[in-house]
Amino acid sequence: MDRDYQNAYGGGNYDGGYRRTTGRRPVTDYGSSMVQWMRNRQPRYKGGANSEVERPSPSYIVDMLLPAARPHNAADAIPSKHLHSSLNKIKHPINIVRWTPEGRRLLTGSSSGEFTLWNGMGFNFETIMQAHDSAVRAARYSHSEDWLVSADQDGVVKYWQPNFNNVKAIQAHHDPIRDLAFSPNDTKFVTACDDATLKIFDFSGGIEESTLTGHNWDAKSVDWHPTKGLLVSGSKDHQVKLWDPRTGRCLTTLHGHKNTISKTAFEPTRGQLLATCARDQTARVFDLRMMRDICLLRGNEKDISTLTWHPVHVSLLTTGGSDGSILHYLLDEPHNPAGTATTIPPYDSADPSNTPAQTINPAHRLQYAHDFAVWSLDWHPLGHILASGSNDRVTRFWTRARPGETDCFSDRYHLGEAAAEAQGTWDRRGGRRLMREEEEQELEDEAEGLVDQKMPAKQPILPGIPGLAIPFAAAKDGTSIGGAQSRFLNQNNLPPSLPAGIAGMDTSKFAAMLAAGTLPPPPPLSASSGQGLPPPPPLPANFDFSKLPAGLFPPNFQLPQGFPPPLNANGGGLPGMVADSSSVRRRAPLPSQQESLMEEQRRGKYRAVR
Repeated sequence: MDRDYQNAYGGGNYDGGYRRTTGRRPVTDYGSSMVQWMRNRQPRYKGGANSEVERPSPSYIVDMLLPAARPHNAADAIPSKHLHSSLNKIKHPINIVRWTPEGRRLLTGSSSGEFTLWNGMGFNFETIMQAHDSAVRAARYSHSEDWLVSADQDGVVKYWQPNFNNVKAIQAHHDPIRDLAFSPNDTKFVTACDDATLKIFDFSGGIEESTLTGHNWDAKSVDWHPTKGLLVSGSKDHQVKLWDPRTGRCLTTLHGHKNTISKTAFEPTRGQLLATCARDQTARVFDLRMMRDICLLRGNEKDISTLTWHPVHVSLLTTGGSDGSILHYLLDEPHNPAGTATTIPPYDSADPSNTPAQTINPAHRLQYAHDFAVWSLDWHPLGHILASGSNDRVTRFWTRARPGETDCFSDRYHLGEAAAEAQGTWDRRGGRRLMREEEEQELEDEAEGLVDQKMPAKQPILPGIPGLAIPFAAAKDGTSIGGAQSRFLNQNNLPPSLPAGIAGMDTSKFAAMLAAGTLPPPPPLSASSGQGLPPPPPLPANFDFSKLPAGLFPPNFQLPQGFPPPLNANGGGLPGMVADSSSVRRRAPLPSQQESLMEEQRRGKYRAVR
């Protein structure tokens, strides 16, 4: 499944560092694995995939199959290998990572309100856009894969089409929205906000239908059951609540954690389990049929900030910690440390209602996956790549190790930089050089990706007079960037009336005035009515009109009395031009960078030290 066409991230040094071929990057291609599985697969009652079992040898790389080919072997899907680290030119903390429904791209939302798209196979930059005016806090695709809904720090919810065309924005809350979720039929969605409420909205109309109150503090997470009318929410008051979305009534409250609930999520495949994590360094798995916790996940040294279920394997659960660690748990394998007694699950006990939850330890640990807190985790729809977004402003991709590959287990993400350097699997100097090369490659990808994006159209100018635009000029279709615009300046979208003295006059008299060049000057633009023509800018007294293009004015045309107005003492005239005592035009000095920086700081920008 994972074809590294060059060993860019493999272990072992090469002349004191890692060797990387310029211009090439590791690529994860699942095409051949999918084709091989489709050729050899069989019905499950016949044994599923009809292929040889993988063995720890590079020759078995061609036999790697997708997680869906072995639904009962979750250990094969554990992502233990680092694939790529992606970062923007202007770095911001990554709050949200979401794979597109078809799995071709990864969407990330940052604290600057930007959406960034990364290629799902080569992990290179594709495009970036300013989606929100404040930090993106939540994003979720609909089950029909036709819509994306995102929410930000200001309580604004936006609707997006698959091509990222923003079609609607609603002010759902006045406080930060922390999470949102779609109903099973996509007709409604629910939001969780710092105002301690949950709100259910009608998706088609964007209208609030009901408000769910009951939490005593900020609501940090919410999820909608994949098939039932059931909501779950987690709050800063240490409580997990289950709700009926029809009546808005709280069905029950689960008291299993001793600190702020950071994430709640239903198991998406069968919908029988509920996972919660909190800042008490534990995560719990509840069985909705028993309405009690059946698994207690331990092993995190710091608070747990997020978790996610595997899209294929029900027993594989992944958590992200505030210390940057990523831990993978197999719910049917306790993995107790040596010398620790194994606890039995409530299912196997004589008294399931009173038996304590079974303690589960991580099956695999990426202790140094990120430098700071992991805010979001999301699996590829096929289940072979895990994406993580962190407060260290980096988006990382993880996948399973290939058969016979053991170097990835001794890299700096497993051991840390100091221990990996002591073992010779990480070179600090070479690693920094590799990071610089990756950043340069990302900058090149970003520059190439932005080439085809539309730039603001240049406004047509009057020939011969720089900076003077043609009034009422527009594109061929009457549109401009940002949608259709009115071609005229008045509110009724009508052309301006003719100047006084011309409207209603005899056509023969008008032709005679036009031939004699005695037309009166156009009236100035009226601020109240919006009629007339805008006044021209002042021109120098010695401006030579003979240099203007032929045909611009009628024959024997004479300027009216008092036109053009003389230059004033403070440099009036054409924009960007000033005049001295000799009436020679020269360009005005540009504003200094210090003044520009102070102006931006007065607007609240560029104050934080990077």
